[in-house]
Amino acid sequence: QVQFVESGGGLVQPEGSLRLSCAASTTNFKIFHMGWYRQAPGKERELVARISGSRSTMYADSVKGRFTISRDDAKNTIYLQMNSLKPEDTAVYYCNPIGSITWGKGTLVTVSS
Repeated sequence: QVQFVESGGGLVQPEGSLRLSCAASTTNFKIFHMGWYRQAPGKERELVARISGSRSTMYADSVKGRFTISRDDAKNTIYLQMNSLKPEDTAVYYCNPIGSITWGKGTLVTVSS
C-alpha cells in the first residue's frame, strides 16, 4: 500500500527556518498532485501548499512569500521550505495526495522562543 512519511519537524525560534520532507513509496509519485497540510491544536486541518505533477504550485495566503513547496520525482519526495517562521505556524504538518482521505503520523513543528 502507498505510504507517505513526513520528517524534518522540530522546535525552531521565530524568524527561523525549517525544511520538511515527505518520502513516498509509490512508483506513480511523479503524476500525483501533492499537498502539505497542517493542523494546529483546536483547529481544523488546512491546506498550506500544493504542487502538481507539472510543478505548478499554490499557497495559502498565510504562508505566501515565506514557504516554498517543491518536488524531486527521482527521489519520490516533496519538500516544504519554511522561512520567517511565526508562532502561529505551530502545527502538525502532513503530506498527502490531493483528495486522499487517509493520513499518516505527520511531523510536529513548534515555533517558540
